[in-house]
Parts: sequence; structure tokens; C-alpha cells
Amino acid sequence: MLSPRRVLVLAGAAVALALGTMPAQAADIPAPGEIVMSSNIKHVLNVPKPEALADIHTDMAFQGDYAYVGNYYGFSIYDIKNPKKTSLVSSVVCPGGQMDMSVYGNLLFGSVDSSRNDDSCNSTSQSATVKESWEGIRIFDISDKSNPRYIKSVETSCGSHTNTLVPDKTGENVYLYISSYSPRSTFPDCQPPHDLISIIKIPLANPTAAAVIATPNLFPDGGFPGVPGNYPDGKSATTGCHDITAYPEKDIAAGACMGEGILLDISDREAPKVTAKVRDEVNFAFWHSATFNNDASKVIFTDELGGGGAPTCNEAIGPNRGANAYYDISGGNLAFKSYFKISRHQDDTENCVAHNGSLIPVKNRDIMVQAWYQGGISVVDFTDSANPKEIAFFERGPDNTAPPLDGGFWSAYYYNGYIYGSDFNQGLDVLQINDPRTNQAKSVKFDIFNAQTQGSYPEHGKGRPGGH
Repeated sequence: MLSPRRVLVLAGAAVALALGTMPAQAADIPAPGEIVMSSNIKHVLNVPKPEALADIHTDMAFQGDYAYVGNYYGFSIYDIKNPKKTSLVSSVVCPGGQMDMSVYGNLLFGSVDSSRNDDSCNSTSQSATVKESWEGIRIFDISDKSNPRYIKSVETSCGSHTNTLVPDKTGENVYLYISSYSPRSTFPDCQPPHDLISIIKIPLANPTAAAVIATPNLFPDGGFPGVPGNYPDGKSATTGCHDITAYPEKDIAAGACMGEGILLDISDREAPKVTAKVRDEVNFAFWHSATFNNDASKVIFTDELGGGGAPTCNEAIGPNRGANAYYDISGGNLAFKSYFKISRHQDDTENCVAHNGSLIPVKNRDIMVQAWYQGGISVVDFTDSANPKEIAFFERGPDNTAPPLDGGFWSAYYYNGYIYGSDFNQGLDVLQINDPRTNQAKSVKFDIFNAQTQGSYPEHGKGRPGGH
């Protein structure tokens, strides 16, 4: 339920600030659980997290009239035919974080980056030092939304932190580019240096034949060696990728690979090739994710400083760390233009850093909606990539339903006229933006949306991101 900023709470905060008992900017922080937002955002509704899923909500995918929301304990399917009446259809209990997911046709692909004693939905945690342990991709048949069926697993090196769906050019197969990292000499199936990704090929006519068909080495030189040091000053070495976003119709992809960002030529789906690299040894601690603009002339990389579990949205960390970095693509190379970070300082109990988002399909403008964990949801116009500007926001005060630094929005995506936010503990939020700069997007309809599979959008009518 919406509540206005409370005058008494703010007055008390102002007194505490004057007495030096609260951190700077405390007067701007909403009360625990309180919702604040810009005037051009409407909170349509919240659907609480299903009781069957005992862990936190994670990423999302969309197809037709359904939203798929991951959870460390499994996933849920929601009916969003009428977004104002979004409702739960089913939940699948199948533990094994983090359940990053992609959908295609009647198939759902879920990432497991949590070492298990076997590949079943009844599995339990087991150390990756045990050769028989399993982690990788689970495949579900979702033709019956009320009763999804687990049909296949594929083990991958170092598991699957995220997955990127890339259709082939014949329509007969889809590929998953599997991003994973953190190898150790004591892990039999996750050996250093792990400068690779795994590629799974799924024949659509026979998805149970899915298998790893290549493990290309993207960093034959070893990649960025990192900068030693603890949070917040250390910089991650490159030992794999965290996330890859593909733009299949343009035969390109962008990878956020821990210590650096890369561009890829994916014209040969089974043999992607690195065409450009970029590093930021001053401000970026962990290259987390990538998003192209619609014409693929720009790419936004995010820095997940603190791994999503630290209070980085404050004066001490500043505006250039834990932020977005905007790059223009010129002559096949990446040219840095600017950083963006939300300016609303958060409480020291609130984990806040740049995280997952997507474009809002507006012709001739570059606008993105994005999650910032407990920093909420932000909408940014980066048409001028040297001067990105926030044009809307939504956030809750500190989440006191969970331990400190353990809440907020994992992801926020725009799909067919609405913004959907996956909140760790509060469930699925549905928002609507009403702004002259974004309103034309309401006429653009997609029948599928996987955040890591971009596709150009039509001016009006239906489209299929990623060319599938």
C-alpha cells in the first residue's frame, strides 16, 4: 500500500542529523518499508513472494501473457494478461541458486551456480571439491503453465551463474552461452584459469539432446589480473564472465567479465570471437552486466561493487563506483563517455549498487529502467551518453523484514507497457510510467523478452527480441 513521506519521521530525522546521530543524507531516506517515487511513476500492485519458495527472488523472463520469476529455491509463473490483476499460476520448488533464466517456446532454462549432490529438484548442497557434485543448467517444459516438467540437466564447468539464449539462423536450435567464474584448484570440475564460457546446443525438436558443444577460451592472455585489496578498493581478476548480452540479429554480444568488458562477434554461434576489450582500473571493481542501446551504437556496463551485499550508494563511495559506465561503439571499439549512479543516498543497512535492467522501447531515444537493489528502480535517459539523466524512480525504505544488506530489487524490466520489479523479499512489483519521453513505448508489443537476448523493436505492433 502506498504511503506518503511522513512529516514526523522526517522531522525526527532532521533533528538526529543536526545532533550528529545519523549519517549524512538520512533526512532523505524513507522509513522502513515506506514507498517513495517520482510523480510520473504509478505503483500498480505487489504480488507477495510465494510461501513455497523459501529463499529470495532473483531474475525474470517474459513470454506472451506470462512472467517467469526466479528464486534461489526454484521459480514461479505469473499471469500478466491484465497486469493490474497479475496473479500467481504456479511455483516450482527446485533449489539451487541463482535461477537466472531464459524462455523460448515451451522451454525454460534455469542456471544453477550452487554445487549440489545431484541434478534433481530434491538435491542438497554438496561441496564442489567432490567430483560427483553437480551444477549447470536445468531445462523445464512449460507447455502446461500450471504444472511445469523438469526434462533435462546439463552440467557445465564451474556451474552456470547466468545464461544467454542465442537462436541459430535456421530456427532449428537455440544456444545457451553459459557464464561462470570462481575456479579453484580443489574443484575437479572448475579448474583455474577458467578463461572460458560453455556453449550448450539445444535441438528444439529434441530438447533432451541438449549438450555442451564448445568451451571457447575468450581470454588466452589470461585477462585482467586484478588489483589486490578488500572491499571497496580491490578489483576483480578475470576468471570467466559474469554475464553476456547477445544481439543475435546483429551477430554481436557484449560480455561483462569480472575484470573487463568485451565485444563479441557471434556470427558463428558455436565459435564467438572477442573483437574489443576495455578495462577501468580506477573505478570498476566487478564488471557485472551489459546492455546495448537499440541500434547497438552504445553499450552500458554495470559495476557490482560489493557483490550486491554492500551499502555503496552513499557519500563515502561516491558517484563513480558501483555505477553504470556508458560506452559508444565506434570503429568496432569501445569509447568511454560517462558514469551514472543514483543520487539518492541510502541507509548503511541498505545494499545498493547498479544491477539488472532493460531498454524502454522509444524511437530515437535511449532510455533504460534498472534495479539498484534497495536503491529501488530508476529510469535513465542516456540519449546523450556523456550526460545520462534520471527521469523517474521508485523505492522503498530499508527492508526490515530481512537481515541488513539483504533486500531490494534484483531486476527491473519493461515489458508491454509496464515495469516489473523482482524484489528479494517483497515479491513481484508492477509499475507504470507516464511520461512524454516514454509514452510512445506503450504501443510497442513483444511476445517474448529475455533480458540477455536483445532485439530491435518495431515502432508499433508486435516484435520478437533477438530475432526469434
